[in-house]
Amino acid sequence: MLQNSVVMVAIILSINIVYVSFFTIRMILTLKGQRYLAASISSVEVVIYVVGLGLVLDNLDQIQNLIAYAVGYALGVLVGMKIEEKLALGYITVNVISNEWEKPFTKLLREKGYGVTSWMAYGMEGDRLAMQILTPRKYEESLYKLIKEIDPKAFIIAYEPKTIYGGFWVKSVRKGRLGQ
Repeated sequence: MLQNSVVMVAIILSINIVYVSFFTIRMILTLKGQRYLAASISSVEVVIYVVGLGLVLDNLDQIQNLIAYAVGYALGVLVGMKIEEKLALGYITVNVISNEWEKPFTKLLREKGYGVTSWMAYGMEGDRLAMQILTPRKYEESLYKLIKEIDPKAFIIAYEPKTIYGGFWVKSVRKGRLGQ
């Protein structure tokens, strides 16, 4: 069966897609501090890697196997990124600046369960409402949608915080009150 070059290419391609997807997820988990889950995934990852690389090295005279390995690697990166996007691990901090300071912006966001710290600011064209909002990444798109409904011209910057300590917000997330 493995002598059939089409089957060999398909196997190598599939193995590398799975391997690199695991690799991508492991790296992301490592960066997010999920060390034990990352270590567990790496055990499976290395077995898949050795099998895939072994198939290529045993058949180096077949250029299509090397091409399948390279294409599988690239596709694995894409698949791994898509999986991570769906898992939406971690949190984001969203900074919002709005000239709609007279609207009940923070109240509307808090009613949806978002933790909002707000203050008045002064921009080039006058008074502004500045807000900092912390949310799990899985609610990122719904937060943007809500902000744009309230103020389509809001200035939004988002980034991932490395560490989060204290505050009421951590307790609210644990109790599942966000995104209602």
